[in-house]
Amino acid sequence: MTQGSTSPDSGTTHFGFRTVAEDEKAGMVRAVFDAVAPKYDLMNDLMSAGVHRLWKAAMVDMLAPRPGEAILDMAGGTGDIAFRLLDRIGTSGAPITVCDINAAMLGVGRDRAIDRGKLEGLSWACANAETLPYPDMTFDAYTIAFGLRNVTHIDVALAEARRVLKPGGRFLCLEFSKVVVPILDKLYDTYSFSVLPWLGQLVAGDREAYKYLAESIRRFPDQNALAERMKAVGLTHVKVRNLSGGIAALHLGWRI
Repeated sequence: MTQGSTSPDSGTTHFGFRTVAEDEKAGMVRAVFDAVAPKYDLMNDLMSAGVHRLWKAAMVDMLAPRPGEAILDMAGGTGDIAFRLLDRIGTSGAPITVCDINAAMLGVGRDRAIDRGKLEGLSWACANAETLPYPDMTFDAYTIAFGLRNVTHIDVALAEARRVLKPGGRFLCLEFSKVVVPILDKLYDTYSFSVLPWLGQLVAGDREAYKYLAESIRRFPDQNALAERMKAVGLTHVKVRNLSGGIAALHLGWRI
């Protein structure tokens, strides 16, 4: 059984380090993000000392979006990636579709868009990454940042991503991954399981939510395992780029 998976016959999956029924996980994840949505972006800055902004900029650079492309930003509720894409390609083409299973996160994103004067070029949808409400071959690009590890069935979400991509479309995932630098991995573990929950309690008033986030990172497939799972659903020319010593990684694949 590979990291980040459960037996297909067990009817169970992981929620952090806990084993839960598959049909319970989506609701449990939704509750976590309902709780942290108002402070989500502030917590991202505190948790990463602002480095997540560099990772997201690297993601947009790797995608190299072009004006007129139809782009789906999955698990993009607060708009961080979509705003960067919009700044790059403008509003002349199809709107960037921001999709998230969590309505509270989408509410934060829409409010942020209004506050920033981004009133055109974005559309918002509440949907599950495993059952996307879009026809086959709809999008030129599919992005997902720090969301894939929260889905119940990673392989189903990857297959859905490929399904909605046009031939020649790109899939790009930014996610926490396996640290590949000696010593840094030990320091990162200490930070994740000691400092991160403390920050969650101090700033967001929710220690357990950030304990789950730390645990979910450890249960997610490492760089090579995720690349193989992308290939298994039919994505090709898969490339992996480590960021900050593997604390995060970018995975790029194509639908041919």
